[in-house]
Amino acid sequence: MSLLFASTNLGKLKEVRSILSPLEISTPFDLSLAELEVNETGQTFAENALLKARAFAELSHLTTFADDSGLEVVALKGFPGINSARWFAGSDHDRNQELLKLLKDETNRSAQFRTVLCLYDPQTKESKYFEGIIKGQIASHEQGEEGFGYDPLFIPEGYSQPFAVLGQQIKNQLSHRSQALQKFKEYLLSCHTNPLPLS
Repeated sequence: MSLLFASTNLGKLKEVRSILSPLEISTPFDLSLAELEVNETGQTFAENALLKARAFAELSHLTTFADDSGLEVVALKGFPGINSARWFAGSDHDRNQELLKLLKDETNRSAQFRTVLCLYDPQTKESKYFEGIIKGQIASHEQGEEGFGYDPLFIPEGYSQPFAVLGQQIKNQLSHRSQALQKFKEYLLSCHTNPLPLS
């Protein structure tokens, strides 16, 4: 069983290979597909995950999975959501600082991370989805050096420090992506040989 993970995000690739070990996962870098850019025009995480999985699957002819993830802030009515990586041009640090500006007068710092993972078969055109959600709070300032994206700001429920301080090991046990990937891994292992046809 050969699976392709449709992402060139090095942070995600590291998380995925760690969580799905010992399953063998190919990446776009392995197949000279790293230059492929998918226009994420979907209105939901599931739609965008499907767009990415399908695009890479059709080029590679491999069963492919992709995730779409985002931060949903209660005081901002779910913003930035599906646009979490795109709503502000610049580095992760720049984006985090802009988010803090939006929340500077807010006392409600509640937020959640959501991941939807799509598994797509280019032969049957079938897809299957796996979701993970983790609730928490937005910190008042960035902390920590590990991880990527909003990790320096997001404090998971039950903890007092953000993911970037807690570290990769704890994040991989708790995170939205980890939850979705664990469901995905259980599904793959239950299939024994070929994860498809999907039902």
